[in-house]
Amino acid sequence: MMVKKAKTTKKRTTSKRRAPRRPTPKPAPKRSRSASPVDPKDVAIVRTKGATGRGGGPKGEAWRIELKGKRAGIVFINWIDEEPIGEHASIQIYLNEISQGRHVGRIGYRLASDASTYDPIYAHMRKSNVASRRAAEEAGFVDAGIPGVKQLIMVRRREAAK
Repeated sequence: MMVKKAKTTKKRTTSKRRAPRRPTPKPAPKRSRSASPVDPKDVAIVRTKGATGRGGGPKGEAWRIELKGKRAGIVFINWIDEEPIGEHASIQIYLNEISQGRHVGRIGYRLASDASTYDPIYAHMRKSNVASRRAAEEAGFVDAGIPGVKQLIMVRRREAAK
């Protein structure tokens, strides 16, 4: 009777990662949208209840952004206490992907700032977020000029925005 020996495999002792056999595929390129800017008359905001942390807390305000009667995003203002400003109204905007790049954000910032009971209103954003910066500037926000902060802080005052 003949006994077969089991094949032994040699374990690797190094922790070095093995190189892939094929390169990782790149994501498919996004086609540029040929969407043109919207008519400001087609954009409206509708006051909503908001959610916790999204305009639904104490002193919070929230609006749904609508484009021709369809939801395009949300804009809300929270009352926050953060350095270096202290207690202040902070605006945030989120747009549906299809509404981005069509000037809906610019109009949403302006409409919400005008409808808000707060003055001044601050906008916090990444310094690298050029689209949000341009949208806020078009709505009357200016750089608050606060040195030593990681994010860009912009401010809008009613008398300066007119």
